[in-house]
Amino acid sequence: MDTALKETLIGWAEEYNDQKHIQEDPIVFPTQFARKHEAGEASLADVEIAALLSAHLAWGRRAMIVRDCGRMFEEMCWRPYDYVMNGEYRDENASLHRTIKWSEFAGICGRLRKIYSDRGSLEGMSDNEIRVQVFGQKEDRKAPNKKISMMRRWMVRDDGKVDLGLWKASDKKKLILPLDVHVYDQATALGLTGRKQKDIMTAQEITDAFREIWPEDPCKGDFALFGYGVNNKK
Repeated sequence: MDTALKETLIGWAEEYNDQKHIQEDPIVFPTQFARKHEAGEASLADVEIAALLSAHLAWGRRAMIVRDCGRMFEEMCWRPYDYVMNGEYRDENASLHRTIKWSEFAGICGRLRKIYSDRGSLEGMSDNEIRVQVFGQKEDRKAPNKKISMMRRWMVRDDGKVDLGLWKASDKKKLILPLDVHVYDQATALGLTGRKQKDIMTAQEITDAFREIWPEDPCKGDFALFGYGVNNKK
């Protein structure tokens, strides 16, 4: 990576790793529960569930994501853990967010109920375990698992600016960048990957490129890509 690109990426990451840029981002919801957790008004499980469900809805226009996350937490009476463990969910064919239906939401809540009955936290689960046991999807070792990587970034990174840093047993050095079409296009434009597939190997390659700049915290590069998007709008 040449010096000019490296300096540009560092500048973007420093500028956009800031609370003022997340007011229309789904992380605002787990952030609310993290603040309640700090005040003793919510559990770690509340924050985990909020992060997982908000990440699950995080595709499409940001305003729509935030609107629909709000509707979801209203349904849960802003008590995600209690709602999950109660076992009575909104289960209907109507849309919660784009193609995600309330029935899918109910299925996730039911599987979370079983998981929290057996263990106290999601932190120790692998990506594949979350994919299969929480989201009810088939095992896929090549999938980038964007929503899981996004949740992990929120829960693990601990610089005190945007991300929550509540998963103390996890190492931010091992995080993988959340990869979707937009991130792929941005990373390709910047020359951070030459791969054609939008899979876990591509996510790892982009993460490794950022590791050249931030060896202890490669997912800080996610904010650099956000900066690229802001500064290169068509």
